[in-house]
Amino acid sequence: MTFIADNQLLLILMFFVAGLIGTAFLFRKPAGHHAWKLADLVWVILGGFGALVAVVAGIYKSDSSHLERQIDVAYAATAAFDRDAARFRLRFCDPAYDGDIAVLCEKIEFLSASTAGNAELPLFIAVTDEVAPLQGITFLLGARSEMQEMQDMAAKAEAFNPDAFLIFSALDETTQDAVDTLRRKVPTIAGDFLILARAYDELIAQIQRLKEEWDYLQDNAYILMLQLFALCMVAFAAPFRLGKSVVELLPARR
Repeated sequence: MTFIADNQLLLILMFFVAGLIGTAFLFRKPAGHHAWKLADLVWVILGGFGALVAVVAGIYKSDSSHLERQIDVAYAATAAFDRDAARFRLRFCDPAYDGDIAVLCEKIEFLSASTAGNAELPLFIAVTDEVAPLQGITFLLGARSEMQEMQDMAAKAEAFNPDAFLIFSALDETTQDAVDTLRRKVPTIAGDFLILARAYDELIAQIQRLKEEWDYLQDNAYILMLQLFALCMVAFAAPFRLGKSVVELLPARR
């Protein structure tokens, strides 16, 4: 599989050359010969197959791009949560002048620590570039190291488990009691904390959706190999169609 991924252009060129060789043999047949009709039929069949695969790959690429946008949004949401949590700690936790506030400050610390796993999100963006159709094709020399790096990052992304976020509950019983008390004493602090708690819960749900979509794309990554196979088949058949056109035009020049 790695060999195929690293030599996609070479494989396509090999099939194209094979088609040229086959077409060269057919040039011994006159225009209208049964062999040229078969060559034209091969082009129609393989060309239609390539077009169908292109449609499927386009849908896959659209899903990949959609996932990339979602990852961007999730990463921005994580950064915003970290900034808001840091602002909350600076305003109310340095030091906490009330026991209930101290409970909220401790909870904010836990929530901030639990989002540290979101550092993996830029990794997801890079890996999505690999699974997107055509974007992962590397035609330049020396691309093997880049492909290996992508595969290593894919393994790390696969190991990413959003369930780790569920270790910490944003509103457990102790925290809820502290929030209820502060609603009466200092409603501003309670309100700010509730906003952060809701943002954290939304972030968890978003990360879980991202993981599910990532797994779906990974399960259907065979579309990339199917696309490469279709390109090889079209490259093989193209010389036959070109040869048939040339043979049909030659009598007109005489």
